[in-house]
Amino acid sequence: MPSKVKLVADSGSTKTEWCLTDGKKRQTWMTQGLSPYFLTSVQIEEAIRAELLPQMDDVLPDQVYFYGTGCKAENNVKLVHKALHTVWPKAKVEVTHDLMGAARALCGHEPGIVSILGTGSNSCYYNGKEIEKNNPGLGFILGDEGSGAFLGKKVLQYYLYDTFDGDLRYRFDQKFGVQRDEILDNVYRKPLPNRYLASFTPFLAENRGHFLVENILEDSLNEFFFNHLYKYRESWTVPLHFTGSVAFHFRDVLETLCNLYELQLGRVLKNPMDGLALYHEDQD
Repeated sequence: MPSKVKLVADSGSTKTEWCLTDGKKRQTWMTQGLSPYFLTSVQIEEAIRAELLPQMDDVLPDQVYFYGTGCKAENNVKLVHKALHTVWPKAKVEVTHDLMGAARALCGHEPGIVSILGTGSNSCYYNGKEIEKNNPGLGFILGDEGSGAFLGKKVLQYYLYDTFDGDLRYRFDQKFGVQRDEILDNVYRKPLPNRYLASFTPFLAENRGHFLVENILEDSLNEFFFNHLYKYRESWTVPLHFTGSVAFHFRDVLETLCNLYELQLGRVLKNPMDGLALYHEDQD
């Protein structure tokens, strides 16, 4: 009996990664983000037909698994499901949220604490089958500790409060060349301020070793541990897994904090697709 062809999607607001696998070989493609918060069912369908199908060379998947931002709310799930079913009417279609995607990618069928540290942050306890606990986030204004937006906000605070020493301030000015009024305008008046804040996070990666940079990283990620991971009693009995650009680039800080608090660091992935593809390849 031939292996089923499976199409797996990991979708955020800005981009979607697609992986087609038959259990022997994989092909991956990128399209725009397919968030049900910003697109209708028809627009999602049109985007898939315009951006993805031309790359797939008429291959028809037997099963489609879509993991996306905003796909926890029932209405959003139905919206995305309708679009996918319209494009592939004969395929089995499953739609769920990105945190479940991270859990399956990082844990497989084993229990673990799962954290997403990207532009935003999120976490849960996954029992090996389903998400049992999810410590609710408060968004980038009140929460998102440990995220790119949170780290970027700290960078701007240090800069605007003149906490940076002369050397670090010079490096910031050389890289960004922005003035106070421009920063405040982008944060308080323009759309998508969380992405704007997160755009300053690479400055930290480029200046590792400076004591102020290390302070920002350790303090910010420690707040994520204290406000989120500490709330799961399972944190002391199962591995702590992480995915997202912040987790990937600052893995050493996560490892230091896990050692400090006697917690077990598990897998750290930049993005969950490899783990998701493997998870579905192992399914019937």
